[in-house]
Amino acid sequence: MQFSDFSSRYRQNSGTVQLMEDLGRATSTRGPIHQLGGGNPAHIPEVEALLRESMGEITGDPEVFGRMVGEYDAPEGNLGFRQALTDMLREQFAWPVTPDNIAITNGSQSSFGLLFNSFAGRFPDGSHRKILLPLTPEYVGYFDVGLAEQPIFEGRRAEIDLLPDRQFKYRVNFDGLELGPEHGAVCVSRPTNPTGNVITDAEMAQLRAACKRADIPLIVDGAYGLPFPGMIFTEATPFWDTNTILLLSLSKLGLPGIRTGIVVADPEVIRLVRNHNAINSLAPSRLGPTLVTPLLQKGQLQSVCDELVRPFYRRKLDHALDVIEHTMADLPVRVHKPEGALFLWLWFEGLPVTTTELYRELMDQGVFVLPSRPFFPDPAADWRHQDECIRVNYAGPEAMVSEGIALIAEAVRSKF
Repeated sequence: MQFSDFSSRYRQNSGTVQLMEDLGRATSTRGPIHQLGGGNPAHIPEVEALLRESMGEITGDPEVFGRMVGEYDAPEGNLGFRQALTDMLREQFAWPVTPDNIAITNGSQSSFGLLFNSFAGRFPDGSHRKILLPLTPEYVGYFDVGLAEQPIFEGRRAEIDLLPDRQFKYRVNFDGLELGPEHGAVCVSRPTNPTGNVITDAEMAQLRAACKRADIPLIVDGAYGLPFPGMIFTEATPFWDTNTILLLSLSKLGLPGIRTGIVVADPEVIRLVRNHNAINSLAPSRLGPTLVTPLLQKGQLQSVCDELVRPFYRRKLDHALDVIEHTMADLPVRVHKPEGALFLWLWFEGLPVTTTELYRELMDQGVFVLPSRPFFPDPAADWRHQDECIRVNYAGPEAMVSEGIALIAEAVRSKF
């Protein structure tokens, strides 16, 4: 069977494929499984109860239910949801948004694909532009979406600040950071997947200013952040302006199965998203917006984040940190300061093997983590650090997380 050049990006393995295959493999593997690898959020009973209540109201109303499952939505997404979200953003943050600044997609991954390929790659003047990632490691799901023949990402190595209590924190290196005609946009995730780092307000202000000077957009991936689901454990200010493209998601509220991404941007960008939806999928799903609109209209979404989601993950985080302190006290491990999201980023400085090798060994034992190398778009041959870290999802049942971390400790201990 013959395939086109276009198909080559789908016929090879990648970090994204590895991540999702591991999620599936963990559900079908026999024996004890410790799923600490994927990005699946936890099941929060109180949140799921609210969602079941909302679904009950929908199924109890034949007209609303009929529209949800039996009619296409507009290609830019459900107007009622976009209006309710507009009202929330204007009331809480005084952002000058209207429904024309908001579009819905079938998951944030599809948003990344459109935006990155719209602001990077080959341009009409013959130039080739890239997306600058000012702080790497960065989300592995970005790196596989480029359609251009040349790489579309430029990653900057993070500065590392060593902190007390065997922690560390990545920091943007602004020395020599210049945005030029070779850049089409800047992108950061906040909190950062995989590390849990939250880029500070001061760092964000510098990036915003640099983007405005260069007349290129700043893309902010807020899938774990602000204004929802609010999985942030440090001080951070949400922001938006017409030069910012803010990506949000319903997944980390507990709805990963309904694939609902949200783009908040200038109307010119929103029209691009609308047309992309129409051409590639006719329309985004109505399920997520229909389910969550009542929470927005009743003013419940913020309290869900503040009173249920954030405290839940804070407890999970504290438990995982306690287990690491207990099981890895004798190991040369540092934990990236956990400021948000649902991951711990463990750095085993001086590890005799790469964490890719460690990852394979742990998988054979039924322990699923993610090695650090795929989170670097352009790995530096002289930076051993990029092969010394693993990402651990701490959102699962506490007993499973405890056992999995203990097995990781045993495997690492055997290498020293």
